[in-house]
Order: sequence, then C-alpha cells, then structure tokens
Amino acid sequence: MQKSPHPPPGQPVPARQQIRFARGHDGVRLAYAFSGQGPLLIKAATWLSHLEFDWESPVWRHLLDGLSSNATFVRYDERGCGLSDWEVEDLGFDSWLRDLETLVDALGAERFGLLGISQGASIAIAYAARHPERVSHLVLHGGYARGRLVRNPTPEQREEAEMMRKLAELGWGKQDTAFRQFFTSQFIPGGTPQQHRWFNELERISTSPANAARFMREFDNIDVVARLADVRCPTLVLHSTRDVRVPFAEGRLIASAIPGARFVPIDSGNHLVLEHELGWPHWLAEVRSFLAEAAPARAAVFETLTARERELLELLAQGRDNAQIAATLGLSEKTVRNRLTSVFAKLEVDSRGRAIVLARDSGFGKLTA
Repeated sequence: MQKSPHPPPGQPVPARQQIRFARGHDGVRLAYAFSGQGPLLIKAATWLSHLEFDWESPVWRHLLDGLSSNATFVRYDERGCGLSDWEVEDLGFDSWLRDLETLVDALGAERFGLLGISQGASIAIAYAARHPERVSHLVLHGGYARGRLVRNPTPEQREEAEMMRKLAELGWGKQDTAFRQFFTSQFIPGGTPQQHRWFNELERISTSPANAARFMREFDNIDVVARLADVRCPTLVLHSTRDVRVPFAEGRLIASAIPGARFVPIDSGNHLVLEHELGWPHWLAEVRSFLAEAAPARAAVFETLTARERELLELLAQGRDNAQIAATLGLSEKTVRNRLTSVFAKLEVDSRGRAIVLARDSGFGKLTA
C-alpha cells in the first residue's frame, strides 16, 4: 500500500488507510478500508471505485482527507468493482443493500453516520429506511431515488440508455480513452486534464466492460421513492446546481420527500465536487457541521468517566482482554473486572461487545495503519 509523504512541519498528518475483506451473503469477497479517527462514518459503495487507486486520486483524495480528519471513515468497493470480486452472478440492487448490511455487521457497528454519493445515495436511503435504529445521520450528494428509465421512460430515453451500455461494452477496456472520455465528461466536465486522465484510467481498472454495462442497466431501473418517507434520521441532501450526470431536480425530490431533510445546493457543474472548486469548501463545511450535531450526544455519555476508566475503555476498544489490560495498567484482573463493570453501568450497556462498539464509534481504540 502506498503511503502519503510526510507533511511540512505544522501541517496535519495525512490520513492512512487499512484494507480488509468481508464475505457477502452469497460468498462474494468485499474489500473495505478505514481511515481516520472519531465517530464512525460509512460510505455506501458505488461503481467506479478502487480502494487503492482512489487513495492517491486527484478526484477523490481531498474528500477522503476531509472526512477522515474527524471521523473513522469507512468505504468499500462494490461487488464487481475494484478490489472486491468481479466475477459475480448478482449485480442487483438487493445484493448491494445486503452488502452494506454485511459490512456494518463486519465492523460491529450499532450506530453510525451514513454517506451516499450518486448511485450510493439510493442504497443509503434503502438502508436507513430498513434500519432506522442504526443510522444516526444521513448525508446524500448527487443522488437519485429514480433511475433514468423510471423518471423518464420514453422511447428516446430507452434508446439512449441502450446506446450508452453498448458504448461501455465496446470501448471500456481499450487503451484508447475516447470511449471512456464520454463518461468522464459527464462526471467531471470541469476537471483538469490530469483529473480527466485519472478518471479515464479509473474506469478501465475499476471494472470490466461487461460489468459496466450490467451496472448501467441496473442503475436505469432504481426506484426507492416509496422508501423516502420511511427515513427518520436527520438528513442532509447536497447537489451540484449544474450536474449533467444526475439532474438537480432529483436532489430536490429526495430532500422534499424525506421528513425534515435539509437541502444544500452546491455551486458546481461537476457530479463529483473537485478540490479546486469554490463549492468544495462549502460542501465540506456543511457536511462537517451536520455530522458534528451528533457528536455532543455521543460525547456526553463519556463525561462521567474518570481518567482511569477512560484508560480502561481505550484498551478495551483496542481489543485487549482483561489480563492484557491488567498487565498494561499494573492492576489485578479482579480490579479490572470490577472497574469495567462500573464503566458498563455508566455507559448503560449490558455487554463487553456493546461497550466496545460504543467506544470505537466515539474515537476510542485508535486505528493505526
């Protein structure tokens, strides 16, 4: 795994990531990565992802650093993409949703923030509606609840959709970037030449031509409109005002149908907001502020802990057993057991596992790469 160079003195240390694997409901290997420290934020997967390639990306890296700076940020490659298995029988929406459920279970997460970008927004919406007890805050950017053939099922749209799938089948894997540049120009029309070159290459290495066509077919028929009203958590919806990939009106539809959702237009013509744009600081500030609204509730429960109890919880969150904790702190195992019982009572949890999840969600058990 490539590592970022050391920053100049006084500059923040760049985030690093760890990559791991989980098994989906049908045995498909799913690659996921985490970076940063703090409350847990999970990004629902999209196509055109590659955990390792994205890490040094001129299109994604500013977002990865921005969100990892005050959260444990977890993202994963969708089945059929990146470091996850490509040869899969099912590339359907229900499996995408079940893969997110698999990831949450693998992390042992009970409550977390959820981010959905583009097609990932529909997965995040479906998950939040199905598991209201788990999602604390929902952030959606450039999303849609209706695929193109659901929102506009005209013969012309069907013909255009078929043409785009055929374009992917014919040109996705070629060294000549002309075919892929068509798609790149929809995602980041305002990108620099370097960003366009990188995105063209991402398309080629992130999935196969056959899978690209399969993904597009499924995207066209996404429909989670009926689930929007079932989302009960605080929700922030952002959308680029001049997005040519997903119409601005689709973001407004999502925000108007989710009870209490807040809508933030972002001044950009790009589907993915780029670092050099004026809209990027606005986007990051809105997302950070929104996610921070959950922090006081998470943090308040730890204010009653003594310094020694916080040390115990830190070691517990790192996965240490009672004997290891006792040896580290110079205590007896009996003392450790008694003090942990007190910690569990203060946190209002009834098991070691629930205490670990709560502690990790709040930044204990620092992850190191």
